[in-house]
Amino acid sequence: MRQLNFVVIFVVALALVLFALENTAAAPIQIIPQIKVAAPISVELILAMGLGAVLAWIFSVWSGLQKSIEMRNQNMQIQNLKETVENLTVEIEERKRLVSASAIDVEIDEDKSKN
Repeated sequence: MRQLNFVVIFVVALALVLFALENTAAAPIQIIPQIKVAAPISVELILAMGLGAVLAWIFSVWSGLQKSIEMRNQNMQIQNLKETVENLTVEIEERKRLVSASAIDVEIDEDKSKN
């Protein structure tokens, strides 16, 4: 996989170099109404691509943070539900024990009344 990444990066870099060699004509860029900059078209394109890459990286980091926060919230909900299930299981077992104890008392009372 590393070799494939290297080949892709090399091809993109070579294409950028060839593009830069062919497009050396200056073109004006108006950043804000008072500021104008003249730079070769290739430099402008490379800067625009770099800005796009930085914005994509920031978006990726932001998405990752949102996903990790969501996962943390889900894990907390899962933990709370597990605790609720454990508490309900204990309560059910206690009620079963009480019901079986009262059933034994009823059987004992029936046996005493027969005698």
